[in-house]
Order: sequence, then structure tokens, then C-alpha cells
Amino acid sequence: MSLTDREREIVALLRRDPLLGSEAIAATLGTTRTAVNVHLSNLGKKGVILGRGYVLSEEPAVVVIGGANMDVKARSARAAVPATSNPGTGSMAAGGVGRNIAENLARLGTRTHLVAAIGSDGLGDQVLAATTGAGVHVEHVRRSARATGTYTAVLDADGELVVAVADMAATDELAPEQVNAARDLVAAASLVVLDGNLSPETLAFALDLATQAGVRVLLEPVSVPKAAALAHLVEADRPLHAITPNRDELAALTDLPTRTDRQVATATRALHDRGVELVWVRLGRDGSLLSTASGATALSVVPADVADVTGAGDAMLAAFCHALLTGADPVDAAAYGHAAAALTVASPHTVRPDLTDRLVRSLL
Repeated sequence: MSLTDREREIVALLRRDPLLGSEAIAATLGTTRTAVNVHLSNLGKKGVILGRGYVLSEEPAVVVIGGANMDVKARSARAAVPATSNPGTGSMAAGGVGRNIAENLARLGTRTHLVAAIGSDGLGDQVLAATTGAGVHVEHVRRSARATGTYTAVLDADGELVVAVADMAATDELAPEQVNAARDLVAAASLVVLDGNLSPETLAFALDLATQAGVRVLLEPVSVPKAAALAHLVEADRPLHAITPNRDELAALTDLPTRTDRQVATATRALHDRGVELVWVRLGRDGSLLSTASGATALSVVPADVADVTGAGDAMLAAFCHALLTGADPVDAAAYGHAAAALTVASPHTVRPDLTDRLVRSLL
């Protein structure tokens, strides 16, 4: 299915107001009612809209644009000792922030498409097979001449991260042209999730593409260096539905101190002033703070026996998106995210293979 530029504009208007009439659409776009009716007829034939009220078709869908790679994890059998060999165990599994979010979303029951880049090698084959096996649509995953990226993590005996090294060369090759190839998919999405591992140029292009289509965008900053590099993209003419930094990433995004609760509140207000609707600050063991323009709510972590902390943040964010799309208010969606994170850290897997909506709700 391919949409014309005018059809994309009409879809964006109908997302804001499904009851908008053809005369109002024509006035907004500076065209004739007859021309709009032709476009509406074509959108109906393409299955994008369904009847009067111009209800957009299909269940809510998320497009995740971000990194996909192979995770290599080594866990020390005892408290890790630096600068020497430590006995322990190792494992490999498909990973990457964007890919992990997409898999979690699919396992929770949300229709999910992934836009990413992986190598044309054996590791790439494994990543692609694991991702499709989880139910993620991968028609826009690009195969690169570069090797599939890797994320190598060393965990202590208690499952806490000691050190990690990320090789994201393939993801770095995900350029605006590849995102543009998925523009119709983005225009028809209910939500777009952007992984901060992308280059600022690609992030800017994807954000503008979604904004022009009237699609809500959630941005995951990923790390302090990445947050600093993309901070200039967060501005009022590119309004974000949500951004999900930790305390240090919040400081990098705003160039403000965030050591105290009052400083965090000041920094979140700065992001609201720059067009961000929801600022969800992750505070580790202290839970999180969900801030809107009208106030903030503190949420506690859900207790869990830690097996492996890797992937907890990705599960938390994916569950938050899933809950929002099923009609939950942002605070309840954040609580749902905390439950998914607790289930994930209690599992040795980066993405828990038995994760379901019912399992998360059972923990709540």
C-alpha cells in the first residue's frame, strides 16, 4: 500500500478528529471538497479508513525505529574482580534497544513493526529469526554489508551490570533514506518509538516524518552521551508525546542539574516547555517519576528477585506503550511498565519469552 502526500495529510487530520467532514478537510488543506472526496474514496479502497466517521483501520500499531544486534552476556560466578579472569557463564541472544522494545510489544499483543539495520551475516540471520519468531514485522529491517552489531555485557554474580561494550556500526548506517522507505507505515501508526542509538540526522528525519503525519512519538534517550547528542531535537516545533530519561540523561537533555527532587522537577518542566507531553524519569531502585504539564506522580518499583537486569528498561518502556494504546491513563501505564520490568529482571532472558499481558496484570 502506497499513500500520496495528500492522502498522508488527510490521514493526519483524521487522526486528530475522525469526525472531520470533507468540507472542513478541504478548507484546512486549501483544496476543493470534490478533490477531498476522491482522496477519501481512494483511502477507503486502500483499506486505510472504514466508512463514515472515517475510522482508521486495523488495531493500534507501533513502529519502532532503532537498534538491533546480538547480545553477548557473561556472568561471574562470584563477586567480579577487575583486571583478571573470573569464572562464570556466557550466553548469546538477539538484542538491541529498539529490537527489544519491539519484541516486548509483540509479546504483549501489540502489532509492531521494526525499522532497523543488521548485517548480512550469520548473527544477522539469528537476530532476524528470533525477532520474527516473537511476532514482530520485519519488512523494513535492512541487511547491511557491515557486521551485525553486538552488545557485550559483563554481569556480577547478583545479576547487576559491571561493564558493557556496544558495537553499533550497522545501526549507525540506518539513514534517513531507510526510514523514508517506511513512511507509509509511519503515517498509519498509532505510535512511533525512537531509539536514541540512531544518528541525530536519522532521529530528526523520523521525528519530522511522524510529526507531519500527526502520529505520537516516544523517544528513549538510551545513555548520557546519546541524550546530549539529541538534546537539540527536543523543541516545541517537534512536539514529543513522551520521553523516558533516567536522572543523568535528564540532565544531559536539559543542561540542568538533577541531583535533588526539586532539580528533577525543574528539569522536567523545561522539557514540557519544549513541547514534551509526558516526561517519565526512571530512578532505578527509587522507582520513577511521571510528569505532565499539570503535575507529577511518583511510582515505586515492583519487588523482584534479580536474575539479570539486562533489558528491564526496554520491557518497562514497551509495556508503558502497550498500556497507553489499550486505553490506560499514563500513571496506570507507568505502573504496568514497572510490573513488566520486575518480571524481566526476575528472568535470565533479556526479553522474557513467556511475557504476556495476562502475566503482567497478574503481578499488578
